[in-house]
Amino acid sequence: MKPPIALRLLAGAALFLASLCATAKPALWVAKDADTTIYLFGTVHLLPNDTDWHNDTLDRAVADSQTLYIELTDDDPANMMALVLRYGMDAAHPLTSQLDAAEQLRLSTAATKAGVPGGMQALNMMRPWLAALTLTTAPLLKAGLDPEHGVDKQLQARMAAAGKTVLGLETAEQQMRFLADMPHAVQLDFLRSAMRDVDKGVAQLDEVIDAWKNGDVAAIARLEDEDMRQTAPELYQRLLVARNQAWATKIAAMLQQPGTIFIAVGAAHLAGPDSVQAQLNKQGIETPRL
Repeated sequence: MKPPIALRLLAGAALFLASLCATAKPALWVAKDADTTIYLFGTVHLLPNDTDWHNDTLDRAVADSQTLYIELTDDDPANMMALVLRYGMDAAHPLTSQLDAAEQLRLSTAATKAGVPGGMQALNMMRPWLAALTLTTAPLLKAGLDPEHGVDKQLQARMAAAGKTVLGLETAEQQMRFLADMPHAVQLDFLRSAMRDVDKGVAQLDEVIDAWKNGDVAAIARLEDEDMRQTAPELYQRLLVARNQAWATKIAAMLQQPGTIFIAVGAAHLAGPDSVQAQLNKQGIETPRL
């Protein structure tokens, strides 16, 4: 979802897995007090159509919840396109003017390998962060993976059909600005990472989805978080740590009101030493795994 950096926000994917027929047991945690229960569930945002990720414990938690929180709900195509045009395009400063000759060649080659619609010409009009994200996600979309089949979208549809409330922890603009507001040098490093790893995306995400289905949180942390923490600490702080801290603050406030809530966010946010659960623990809130 590698380079893993781009896919903390917008993607998570896999091909058909050997374990597909086994009973899935993605990890689930709970924070609760006398009159409030909050479930925490890690998701992937892109899945093959035939991936079965349900189990009795998870389904009961969803059924018992009155409210679902996912990362964002305002990601309709019209809004996303408007935000991309506002924050991601920069025709006045083409990428070719920001890269040396060798990097320009690597970018052109990467665009072809990734199957980017419009190729190098399309990327050239983008800001570096958007070009990096496009290089990362294009192979996944080319492989036939559809965001509408993501776990968060399936949960959203289920809760909406039941007449329950679905809310976003963030807005689409907030998510986009996490990337768009990065310093220019960091954006270029992000793009160079995407160019280097363009061949690795789908195959390496098989490991992520396998770990997710098996509830192997340590493997998710190793595959998703550790690489970014070591190679891009500023991105790690911006895209994971700061957001986890903000979400933990919101969850702590939710515990002050009675009810049952289901929170579904990208699995990387619920793994590793800076996870949402770790941030809650700093506030004295326990989150045992179910």
